[in-house]
Amino acid sequence: MPETAATADTRTPSGRLALAASPDQIALGPLDGRYQSAVAPLVDYLSEAALNRDRVAVEVEWLIHLTSNNVLPGAGALTAEQQEKLRAIVTEFNSASVSELAEIEAVTVHDVKAVEYYIGRRLPAIGIENLTAMVHFGCTSEDINNLSYALGVKGAVEDVWLPAARALVAQISKMAEDNRAVPMLSRTHGQPATPTTLGKELAVIAHRLTRQLDRIAKTEYLGKINGATGTYAAHVASVPGADWQQVAKSFVEGLGLTWNPLTTQIESHDWQAELYADVARFNRILHNVCTDMWSYISIGYFAQIPVAGATGSSTMPHKVNPIRFENAEANLEISSGLLDVLGSTLVTSRWQRDLTDSSSQRNIGVAFGHSLLAISNVAKGLDRLDVAEDVLAGDLDTNWEVLGEAIQMVMRAEAIAGVEGMENPYERLKDLTRGQRVDAARMQEFVHSLGLSPEAEARLLALTPGKYTGIADQLVDHLK
Repeated sequence: MPETAATADTRTPSGRLALAASPDQIALGPLDGRYQSAVAPLVDYLSEAALNRDRVAVEVEWLIHLTSNNVLPGAGALTAEQQEKLRAIVTEFNSASVSELAEIEAVTVHDVKAVEYYIGRRLPAIGIENLTAMVHFGCTSEDINNLSYALGVKGAVEDVWLPAARALVAQISKMAEDNRAVPMLSRTHGQPATPTTLGKELAVIAHRLTRQLDRIAKTEYLGKINGATGTYAAHVASVPGADWQQVAKSFVEGLGLTWNPLTTQIESHDWQAELYADVARFNRILHNVCTDMWSYISIGYFAQIPVAGATGSSTMPHKVNPIRFENAEANLEISSGLLDVLGSTLVTSRWQRDLTDSSSQRNIGVAFGHSLLAISNVAKGLDRLDVAEDVLAGDLDTNWEVLGEAIQMVMRAEAIAGVEGMENPYERLKDLTRGQRVDAARMQEFVHSLGLSPEAEARLLALTPGKYTGIADQLVDHLK
């Protein structure tokens, strides 16, 4: 049968069969494909469509702000109904709006100008077509863009990323509380060291992550609306009697942002660099969590709960791999790399304006997406772990040499108290323990031979590796 237009294959230039008739039918990147469900909440804040919706919102609120404050003589105030209908342009923004904006932009070849025209088309139906000239009044594109990005990033952080990150830290904190008294051998430099508790080590993680989240929660989201070079030149030329600094300040603050009074054409983006550095630092601490948990799993401290029907290896049916932590590691590295690039790029602009920030900022959602995906995977990974207390206890029982620290410190204290025969405590314990295993009997025999005071000897003889954890369990209380 001869091929028709409907049945003919579409081929790439190299001859391969094209996977889709239209490129937008198949996602190029993993966040829009394989992992789309995990990052979907960010779409409402950091996608191109969300950016355009926020642009519309800023333009609408600017028009309402100018009229409500009688900034332009002759404009008059809007009725409550007219303001409501203007704001409905934002609340009713949908996929059809996205398509219409794309059609306008295909003509204007300018995204913000397309937004201006999009709003202008809707003013006659509201009965305020006479105010078309007030849409985008006194604004350069960056006046709209910097505020829109600030609103989008603020919403994404406060409504999506921070809640997910705090939920993960709460999960780790609960694990710390549940395991506060479970003794565990430490491994400094990978070697057996002074015991701790599993709960205390998890508390350290939770404390570190919480500090970063507290910094992120205090982020200042700056904005400006002061014209082509930040001088209000067009504003003053057109309406010299207005207090344009106050108009701008009250508008920016009314959006829930912090007013930046001194800028070039662009808002300097320093707040973005500060935020991204903090998020990247959170990522890197979480990356450390992943590598530690992976390592603890590998030595049996945690048992992984198998997922029904899941396959760990295509050839080794016994395996339950720590894939959640491995996936998170990769995504945290990608996110941190992007955030580093954004932070270094956005603080630099040639003279009063260049467009490097425009292309860079379109990747903000990607950076947060990879971090959010990692947070999700770590949470799922932790949820499938059981603490193998028998393994932890067995590890401690085969490493009695870690009590060498306690014994030599007690000997020092005894020497200070005037007990004789306590010379060279460190060296004596070093000869006994360095590079060799010492069991309970050998360690207690050594303690008996030291000539300690009865109280000190009894204290040391009662000590085991599992009991040599200091006040580790009490330290978990700092999370409260």
